[in-house]
Amino acid sequence: MIKILDCNNKNYVSKLSKLLIKRKSDDKIIKNIVVKIISDVKKNGDKAVVKYEKKYSKNSEIIVNKKKVSKSIRSLDPKIKRAIDFAFNRIYKFHSKQKVQNIFYKDNLHNKLYYKYRAIDSVGFYVPGGNASFPSTVLMNAIPAKIAGVKRIVMINPNMNGRQSPGVLYAAKKVGIKEIYSIGGAQAIAALTYGTKRIKKVNKIVGPGNIFVSAAKKEVFGDVGIDMIAGPSEITVVADKFSNVNWVAADLLAQAEHDTNSQCILISKDINFINKVKNSIFDQLKDLPRKFIAKKSLELNGILIRAYSNKQIIDIINMIAPEHLELNIKNYNSILNRINNAASICLGNYSAMAVTDYNAGTNHILPTNSSAKFSSGLSVYDFYKRISYINLSKKGIETLGPSVITLAKFEGLEGHAKSIEFRLGRN
Repeated sequence: MIKILDCNNKNYVSKLSKLLIKRKSDDKIIKNIVVKIISDVKKNGDKAVVKYEKKYSKNSEIIVNKKKVSKSIRSLDPKIKRAIDFAFNRIYKFHSKQKVQNIFYKDNLHNKLYYKYRAIDSVGFYVPGGNASFPSTVLMNAIPAKIAGVKRIVMINPNMNGRQSPGVLYAAKKVGIKEIYSIGGAQAIAALTYGTKRIKKVNKIVGPGNIFVSAAKKEVFGDVGIDMIAGPSEITVVADKFSNVNWVAADLLAQAEHDTNSQCILISKDINFINKVKNSIFDQLKDLPRKFIAKKSLELNGILIRAYSNKQIIDIINMIAPEHLELNIKNYNSILNRINNAASICLGNYSAMAVTDYNAGTNHILPTNSSAKFSSGLSVYDFYKRISYINLSKKGIETLGPSVITLAKFEGLEGHAKSIEFRLGRN
C-alpha cells in the first residue's frame, strides 16, 4: 500500500522524516563486502578483479575487444542511433554554455592574485549495466568531461548477459571514448582508484551505480575524487485540480520502475485528485513491463501527501530535497522562488521528468537522499580544479607581513612568523 500523510496531522513532519531516514540507512553487510573487495583489488590487482567478475557477473573479460565493439555497433537499430545523436546534440549545446571564468586581481599594493581553472587529467565514469542498458548515462558523464578538456576519459560498463550493450558502445564512440573496461561493482571502483597492470588509475570517478558502487565510492573517497554518492532515483510531484491525473500517475510510475528502492512522492491540496492518481497508478501498473519493480517501489517508498497551504508544500519540498521535482500546477511561480532544495525542477504540465533523463539537455546525474541541500547535478564544473596563484610585491610583504606575524604568534606558530620576519629584515 502507498503511504498517505495528512498535513493536518500534528506529527506528519516526524512521520515523513522517519520514512526518508529509513530509505537511506546504511547497510553494514554491504559495506563489509565492499571493504573486502577493495582491499583485495588494491593488493592483487587484475587477479582480484577477474575473481569478482566471475563470481558476480560470470564475466572473465576486462578489456572490451575492439572488433566486438565494431560488430556490436553495426547491429544497432538506426532509429536508436538517431535518438542518441539527437540527445548528444542537445546535451552538448547546453553543457557548452557552462563556461568557467578565471579571476585576476591586482590590489593597490601591486600584489597580483590569480584564480585559474584547469581540467582534471583523468576521469573514469561508471555506466550501470547488468540487465539494463543506459546510453543516455554515457552522454551525461562524458560530454561535460570532454567540454572541460579532460585528457583521459575511461568508461566502466559491466557486461550485460556476456556482452556490451550496442547502444552504450555507440554512445561511447559518439563522444570519442576509446578506453572501455567490461567490469563493474566495487571491484571496478577499486581498480580505477588504485590501478592494476591492465587498468591505469584515474584522478576522479563519476557516474551512478548500484548500492555496491555507491558504497565503494564512499570508501575510496580521498584516495580519488568522486562526484557524489548517488542512491536510487527519486521524484516529488506537486499537482493541483488543473493537473492531468493520468500524466501525474505516469510520471510517478516512470520513477518507480527504476528500482524497488526508488522514491515517489505526490503532494496536493486536493484529496480527490490524490485518490484519482492512486487509482490511475494501479490501472497503469497492469500494462507496465517492469510492474513488479514499480509496485514494490511504491509499496516501500511511495508517499501521497495532502497539504493545505503553499507554505506546507514549500516546507515539505525543502525537507525532502528531491532529485527530481515536478511543479505540475497552474501557478508554479507562486512557490518557485521559495524552493531552495531540489536538484532538478520541471515546470508545468508538459515538462515530464522522463525528458530530462534523455534529451532536454540538462544532466540526469543528480544528487539523491536529500543531498540536494548541499550539492548539485553533474556539470562541466565537476571536471575542473581551481588553482590559486599569489605574486606579492615588496611593498605588499612589507604591508601585510606585520599583521601575519601578529596572528602567527597568537596561534603559536613561530615558524610562520619567522618566515615573514626574515623577509622584513627582522632577524
